[in-house]
Amino acid sequence: MLLQVGQLLSTVGGQMTAIAYPLLVLALTHSAARAGVVGFARVLPYPICGLLAGAAADRWNRKTLMVASDVVRALALGGLAATIATGAVGFWLIVVVGFVEGAASSFFAAAQAGALRSVVPAPQMPAAVATVTARQSIVLVAGPPLGGALFAIGRAVPFFVDAVSYAFSTIALLLMRTPFQERRERARTRIRAEIAEGLGYLWRQSFLRTCALLFGIGNLVFPGLSLVIVVVGTRQGLTGGEIGLITAAFGICLLAGSALSAFTRRRFSVRTILLMELWTWSGCAVFLIWPNVYVLAAGIFPTILTVPSSDSVVHGYRTAMTPDRLIGRVDSAARTISLLAAPLGPLLAGVLLSATSERWTVAVFALFGLALALWGTLSESIRNAPSLADLEHVGTAG
Repeated sequence: MLLQVGQLLSTVGGQMTAIAYPLLVLALTHSAARAGVVGFARVLPYPICGLLAGAAADRWNRKTLMVASDVVRALALGGLAATIATGAVGFWLIVVVGFVEGAASSFFAAAQAGALRSVVPAPQMPAAVATVTARQSIVLVAGPPLGGALFAIGRAVPFFVDAVSYAFSTIALLLMRTPFQERRERARTRIRAEIAEGLGYLWRQSFLRTCALLFGIGNLVFPGLSLVIVVVGTRQGLTGGEIGLITAAFGICLLAGSALSAFTRRRFSVRTILLMELWTWSGCAVFLIWPNVYVLAAGIFPTILTVPSSDSVVHGYRTAMTPDRLIGRVDSAARTISLLAAPLGPLLAGVLLSATSERWTVAVFALFGLALALWGTLSESIRNAPSLADLEHVGTAG
């Protein structure tokens, strides 16, 4: 409960600034391309820092690493808020703060996998991942409209509130008594060898490797479409609060998907659950017929509805089956692979929106979605996906 409550507070703040960043850039520069650059900078640290963050999480105290990450994020966002309030903010400062926040978040995420494993028995891990997704869906419902409303009050306000949320996350972590790792000897190998060990473990698991690659395309499409919604919504006269409400609707779908996740896991195979998500990624193509921002959002809803189920089976299986001494590196390796193309999503969207039409921009992302579905359907690794029943034979958390 402490882990989830602390993350609820910090992720609410993160979602507020997720909508506030592009709104701030558009207000200052009126450039969709520059808004895409900021989105690129926020996601770029995940593939750059991910492997190192995983090695750090398996070598050092995970709780200390998470607390340090929260402190860095609080200072970065607080400094940006102060600069905005004084009227001295510049475009490149926003880029730098976005990158620093993303870098700290990558280290936090690497340690968080071990924290979750330390408090959840292996057979319950898919349900725990679904709970995390439910928490994220609540954040998606509340965060964006709140961020848009706070931005309307003052451009610095959502960034200041986000800084405070990281302080609350730190307090929740410090109150937890459960160790975030099993007893382990001090590492005597080089960081490079430790990173290679984590990558090697993941790469030998064909199902987990393929899922990481498939999720990589999805993680390019969604950030790109998210920026398209902000830009198109702004062009069609929507306020920041109204755009935030559209994003909040994604949270409602995510929450509904989380509620259905347990039923889905009982009723369908792992392969079927994955294909349900993959074949909905091209739904954004409805925008080509009716170029309205609300239609574009509705085309993405089916995908969001299926995400909690697919995330619960893939992330839950990986977290439960990976040895504790490797969990940070394996989770970060999977995250790095799946997020390798994610920074290109908003960057590509910004460039396309500036150089071509809104329809052509969405068409490109719809084609990515179609490629994703075909790959998953034809993949032998997905066809031979494991059963969640395998988790019953894994030892529980101590």
